[in-house]
Amino acid sequence: MRFYDCKTAPSPRRARIFIAEKGIEIETVEVDLRSGEHLKEEFVALNAHATVPVLQLEDGTCLSSTTAIWHYLDAVHPDPPLMGASPIERGRVADLQWHIEMGGFMAMAEYMRNSAQGFKGRALTGPVKYDQIPALAERGKQRIERFLAEVDDLVGEKPFVAGDAFTVADIDLLVLIDFAAWRKLALPADATHARRWYDAVSARPSAAL
Repeated sequence: MRFYDCKTAPSPRRARIFIAEKGIEIETVEVDLRSGEHLKEEFVALNAHATVPVLQLEDGTCLSSTTAIWHYLDAVHPDPPLMGASPIERGRVADLQWHIEMGGFMAMAEYMRNSAQGFKGRALTGPVKYDQIPALAERGKQRIERFLAEVDDLVGEKPFVAGDAFTVADIDLLVLIDFAAWRKLALPADATHARRWYDAVSARPSAAL
């Protein structure tokens, strides 16, 4: 297998943490997004969407989304069960992960890609150019601020987002909070449950990757 990564992008980090928690060793290729390497013919041949991460399997098949990479690796390496150990746990984890992705990552992407100078003419990922829309940046900021305010209740007194075990819901929430920090957005000062959880998961060796 070969993993196409970018150390500065949040989506590949979601996959990197998953791979590390599974204890899997995979050859890694760094893709330089700043120089537009993901838009070059060689990379687009692997992933027509021109996004990272990509996991290339032994038979040449390329998985081009974080969720697809999770599902494949979880099926091949079931321990530890990062997507839930039982049917009800898997459903619960998937529900939480969807909520974090839609309410958090999509809002953050809407804000950042429509406001950051480096994304002028690149407001959406992929090979097609789209102009920034300032109104979407403002809406995205409002959405991510609201999401961060709700994290304390989402975590509550549980050790992890989904309960007693570390799962992809924790991976996504950790990466989202660190992603938001790039734009100086943070958990509220009084979010004691969320901050306790954040300190604990940030201390895991995989979080440094």
